[in-house]
Amino acid sequence: MRFGIKTAPQHTSWAAMLDVWRAADDIEVFESAWNFDHFYPIFSDSDGPCLEAWTMLAAMAHATRRLRIGCQVTGMIYRHPAVLANMAATVDIISGGRLDVGLGAGWNQQECDAYGIPLPPLKERFDRFDEGVEAIVLLLSQENSTLDGRYVQLRDARCEPKPIQQPHPPITIGGNGPTRTLRTVARFAQQWNSTAGIEHWPAIKTTLEKRCAEVGRDASSIDCSVNLRYDPSQGPHAIAATASAFAEAGADIGIVYLPTPHTADVLEPIADALRGLAG
Repeated sequence: MRFGIKTAPQHTSWAAMLDVWRAADDIEVFESAWNFDHFYPIFSDSDGPCLEAWTMLAAMAHATRRLRIGCQVTGMIYRHPAVLANMAATVDIISGGRLDVGLGAGWNQQECDAYGIPLPPLKERFDRFDEGVEAIVLLLSQENSTLDGRYVQLRDARCEPKPIQQPHPPITIGGNGPTRTLRTVARFAQQWNSTAGIEHWPAIKTTLEKRCAEVGRDASSIDCSVNLRYDPSQGPHAIAATASAFAEAGADIGIVYLPTPHTADVLEPIADALRGLAG
């Protein structure tokens, strides 16, 4: 199993986030680092601070040397897909080709209401998501892109300079929806990220394999990543046990979701507990 870390940029500071990512950059067990895409803190005090995801990724791209970096996951509703494609190409260049483009349909009603961002009903939201992912892949990989979608239209559109990774940086799609999300994963993604617990994850993975078969794709070409929530009260060996169970079930990547307050001190003990599973 391979491992990464995730630090939510909420109820924290830039300095604390930077310390953790730079420390992880020096620990070989961790291959990737992720943040999230929200403007308000989630599942906590929404009045607290929350740093913006993609401007942070650009800074982290320059501040780290080895880690793959990404946003888990970018809400498609927040930025036009063509704008997001240009952002991704730039961050991939800044990082020297270390970006994973994390994408999701979006869901946060509170943020949308506060900022006047439309949050369409689910069907329209996923229709827009499908077209948005297709547009991003086209713009990152084609010299000129045309897409005549219902919600996204490209007319000989250019995205220059191109990212370093070819044909484009890997697309990571997050979510567990059996009908829409997993079909989009099967069509476009190089990595699928799930927040499901071990008791539900194997069945969801089986559904993904069915969606891949429906579009004629080998499911083994998609890395399966899961989130491993670190609880300091339980210690690093508990997270290693959860990682082992996911590895046995067929997960490829375990992303350790670190709680706030962020501190680099937790990384070495976690890495020590995971080393026997890493490979």
